Amino acid sequence: MKLDDDLQRDPQTYAIIGACMAVHNELGHGFLEAVYQEALEIEFTRREIPYVREKPLVVYFTGIPLKTRYDADFLCYDSIILETKAVGQMIPKHEAQTIHYLKATGCERGLLVNFGALRLQYKRFVFSQSPRDFATDDTDDHRWEE
Repeated sequence: MKLDDDLQRDPQTYAIIGACMAVHNELGHGFLEAVYQEALEIEFTRREIPYVREKPLVVYFTGIPLKTRYDADFLCYDSIILETKAVGQMIPKHEAQTIHYLKATGCERGLLVNFGALRLQYKRFVFSQSPRDFATDDTDDHRWEE
């Protein structure tokens, strides 16, 4: 999938990916996740991308909120979960975390972005509340290595 396709199909996730690319181009790989998150806040502000950092997510069981909660790294545009990583190799657990966040919030779109590799890696998730309605858009092989 080319970025031009992303722009036409989903301009908001395209904007977030663009901000992540700008941060990775400036800092490269090798920093802690918190460094990339702080830089993303600056870049989101520059690009006027609305966001909340470390958004608390409440999980419900039979309609009752649980005490245990998650914190998503970012909630952008009030509808897109952004989970950031700074690891050399992504593992299925990272994808599962993003999927759980989407389920907990009811958000339909999510991005998992890894700043720890030589090239920025990202994966887009699309979710609806119907069972088995999950899709991912894998990026080019040079960006996402499983």
